[in-house]
Formats: sequence, C-alpha cells, structure tokens
Amino acid sequence: MSGHSKWATTKHKKAVIDAKRGKLFAKLIKNIEVAARMGGVDIEGNPTLYDAIQKAKKQSVPNKNIDSAVKRGGGLEAGGADYETIMYEGYGPNGVAVLIECLTDNRNRAASDVRVAMTRNGGSMADPGSVSYLFNRKGVVIVPKGELSEDDVLEVVLDAGAEEVNDLGESFEILSEATDLVAVRTALQDAGIDYDSADANFVPTMQVELDEEGAKKIFKLIDALEDSDDVQNVFANFDVSDEVMEKVDA
Repeated sequence: MSGHSKWATTKHKKAVIDAKRGKLFAKLIKNIEVAARMGGVDIEGNPTLYDAIQKAKKQSVPNKNIDSAVKRGGGLEAGGADYETIMYEGYGPNGVAVLIECLTDNRNRAASDVRVAMTRNGGSMADPGSVSYLFNRKGVVIVPKGELSEDDVLEVVLDAGAEEVNDLGESFEILSEATDLVAVRTALQDAGIDYDSADANFVPTMQVELDEEGAKKIFKLIDALEDSDDVQNVFANFDVSDEVMEKVDA
C-alpha cells in the first residue's frame, strides 16, 4: 500500500499546486485587465500594464490569455468585469498588522471572504487607518542573483532613485519611492539585468519577530486570505529568521 499512498499524496499535492497556480493565473489576468482599463492598451504609454504583463509571462501565463485580458480591459473584446480596489485592515496572530488588497466586482463577497478567513485563523478586522499607517507604499523590484553582486545592482539603480538594496538570499530586493519604480526597472533593463517582478507594494516600517509557532499561524492566515479569488495581495509586518523558516519548512 505504501506505493499507493505515496502516489495519492503526490497527486493531492500536485492538485493543490495546480489549484494555486490556477488562482495565481486568474489574479495575474485580472491585474492586466484592470491596468489596461485604467491606463489604456498601449504598453509603451502604460507602465503598469507593462509590469502586469511581464509578471504574468514570468509565471508562464499563456500569451493568448494575456492578449485577451488586454483587449477586455481596453474594451476591444466583450466580457470585462468592472473591478474596484478595496483595502481591508486587520491584525493577525501575535499582533501582526495585515493589509489586504482586493480587486473585486462584488464588494459584499470580498468583505465576507476576508472576514471569514481572518476570524477562522486567529485574526481580527480593524478600522480603516488603524493599520495602514504602519506601512509605506514603495516600489519593489526583485532581481535574481545569478552572478550579480549587491554593488553591481546598486551601481545601476542608484541614480534612478533606488533607496536601498536588500540581500534576500536567492535574489536582491530593490526599494524606491513608488513614483521611481519605472525608472528603476528601466535602468535594470538598459543594463541588461533581468528582474522577476516590479510592483508598487506596501512595505512595513517596523516588523514583529515571530517564532516557529507564530510563523505557522501567520502563514496559515495568509494562505486562507489568498485562497479568495477577490484577494489580490496580502501585506503583513512580520519577520521570520532563517532558522525559524527551516523549522517551519521541515
């Protein structure tokens, strides 16, 4: 039986990954549609759309799905939904501040999904403004390391408005003002440096250090939130050390 149960487990894991991948595809497509609606279908003149498309391509979203999303967003093809962005604020386990960014065509469903995920996983909703002040909107570009050193990256992005470069182990994180994001990304491209993603994200000004138990709880909460089709991004102000991360992974 051991062979069979191993196969069943692998199959289940693959199904979970495929389901997550399906959800990720849907969210990336939604991003493209909204970017095209907000700023038009011309990629040269719409950097948000450019970044949304690049991100989708990095995750192997098929080109025909991408093209279709651009057309729907630009009103060149029927079927586009009217999405709005809503931010929810709350606290997770251990007092971790959580910002939940939704992109939805149904406000009530989004609110209900977020509330259920929070309350079932040790979180609580907070009033608007009570959590968001702990975050700043920043341009965040992730660059895979490869042969690059921190100095290589700094040299390229400093004049473009980058504020700091952080070593994340496998990659570098470049932080800038959100308004300098396109300049930083363009500087990397001009230097022939590949990047994984370029986003305007909410970056915490202070972080809560978590132990193994706390880390497991917050990951469970974030998983539950991201399971909702309406939740586009989850930002939280926790920090987990490499040692704790190894234990969690094990």
